[in-house]
Amino acid sequence: MKDGKRGAGVSHYADLTIYGCLAALLTAQWWISRELLRSAGRRWRGWKRASARVAIYLFGGAAAGCYVVSFLPLAVTFPRAVEPIRTILGGAVLAYSACAAVAVCVCLAVRALRKHLNAETDGGRRRALNVAGALALASPFVVLGYGALVERTDFRVREIDVPLPGLPADLEGLRVAQLSDIHLSVFLSERELARAIDAANELRPHVAVITGDLITVGSDPLDTCIRQLARLKADAGVFGCMGNHERFARVENYTSRAAAALGIPFLRGGRRQLRFGGSILNLAGVDYQAFPDKRDYLRGAERLIVPGACNVLLSHNPDVFPVAARQGWNLQLSGHTHGGQVAIEIFDQAITPARFFTPYVYGLFRSGASAAYVTRGIGTLGIPVRIGAPPEIVLLRLRKA
Repeated sequence: MKDGKRGAGVSHYADLTIYGCLAALLTAQWWISRELLRSAGRRWRGWKRASARVAIYLFGGAAAGCYVVSFLPLAVTFPRAVEPIRTILGGAVLAYSACAAVAVCVCLAVRALRKHLNAETDGGRRRALNVAGALALASPFVVLGYGALVERTDFRVREIDVPLPGLPADLEGLRVAQLSDIHLSVFLSERELARAIDAANELRPHVAVITGDLITVGSDPLDTCIRQLARLKADAGVFGCMGNHERFARVENYTSRAAAALGIPFLRGGRRQLRFGGSILNLAGVDYQAFPDKRDYLRGAERLIVPGACNVLLSHNPDVFPVAARQGWNLQLSGHTHGGQVAIEIFDQAITPARFFTPYVYGLFRSGASAAYVTRGIGTLGIPVRIGAPPEIVLLRLRKA
């Protein structure tokens, strides 16, 4: 369990992180292009060298252009027919960029070792370094392949007890299933989503919640996603809140209407009081709370709290947790981070770029009497890979602390 105190100014570095990544990727591509041009100049002459240079310039320019397009905010809309191409292109260029960055680091390291070990004059050392360098260059392709083909759809069920002080007696052991960040798109098929729905139904929850991001862009199959979510079964019903991608795709109102028609209310600044025996679970939801608007987080949401009930808030953005705790919410359920999507665990700490955006990357957090759970979700964003952060379906059991 993690401490709910927020590191000072963590989210202030989000924009700097994005631009820093873009600058690093462009620098790596410039270095690769420069090395290829030098190699072409040494190996060829005449029209062969000229042709190679044109090809290298075209490739470098195309890669740089794809970097820029893939880093554009998703709120920048493209024609509907172009959006799937943009999604695929974005995933491909991000995968290439990861491999390119590793390749540059490996080449620089091998060069430094050659000088240090005098490998240019020692044939055995040179061969050993060449083999080691080749293996290092191949490793990112192997890791990305595993993350895309295996771990991306390795849906796992996580069951967790959530102790809450003052939990009403009849809510002891209440089971809440949570699905989030589905991102039904070219990188997650309806069949794969159906597997996750089936796994959630096997948990026999009392309540099921969906915490946003049903799709990624407006051209994604939103109706198909809602139809699959309508298969969720829970004793007291299925409820949802909006994510940032519903806002980016401008489908919040449509999602609300279409889901309600199939029996899934999306709580947009509203609440539902669910009675279990003599106790009440007050379930409320808010639309996406944007990171830049942190001063306005959960403005007016305290009016949704019901005294004497267990008050549960659905908020796609986990960063609102300190405000939710101050307002008096017992439990907050969120997604948005994908658990980092790519995470490396070192000394029991998950190292992931998502920590530049929020300290609430994954898991159960506490602040005073309040708790928050942030799920890894189902789908992927950008590069269709999960490494060290497998997709999950969550079952939370409420316990009295």
